[in-house]
Amino acid sequence: MEAEGHHQTMQRDQERNLAILSAIDETDTLTQRALALRLGVALGLTNLYLKRLATKGYIKVKDFPRKPAARKRLRYLLTAKGFAEKARLAAEFMGRSLLMYRQARATLRDALGHLTEQGRKRVALYGTGEAAEIAYLTLREFGIEPVGVFDHQAGGAFLGMAVRDLPALLAEDVDAVIVATFDRPKVHVPVLTAAGIPAERLVLLHPVRKTNGAR
Repeated sequence: MEAEGHHQTMQRDQERNLAILSAIDETDTLTQRALALRLGVALGLTNLYLKRLATKGYIKVKDFPRKPAARKRLRYLLTAKGFAEKARLAAEFMGRSLLMYRQARATLRDALGHLTEQGRKRVALYGTGEAAEIAYLTLREFGIEPVGVFDHQAGGAFLGMAVRDLPALLAEDVDAVIVATFDRPKVHVPVLTAAGIPAERLVLLHPVRKTNGAR
């Protein structure tokens, strides 16, 4: 478990590095505050990442004056080494994404195959985004139209269906709920089970790994 946690931390760092290098490649007048908002992290953490990238030689940091003269902004530029690292990280990220999508579809096909064999076809989607799109396409492969799309709060539409909240999901008579997210199950499963949805009705996009102490 410790090795898995270290691997996940490394992946998050690499994805964040890719996001920073991509943002700097788009504009050389990016402020730390704007970058922090884009990444969704604290300003101090953004500064730390930038310093690390500069130390590794991926970016150059320059000051340029701005009125009033006493104030300054930093200017970030990708180096040749930074361009190469951005390309490498992008290729790795795409490879991981494709593998993740394939694994998710395989897991869903297996789960939906068992459901349809039992004549259980009332399936709900919990979550929106790319994961939910993959789940929806897999459902359609089995000729199943989801009873609805749900999320932690209602609002907006997804694939032409109104997104409803958790209480609305609890009011539906469903055979299964696809937890349509690539986040770790521990983020969402406790919320759904605490709300009253039996764990055996939850279909995840990837199997849950057992701990070393599991029987």
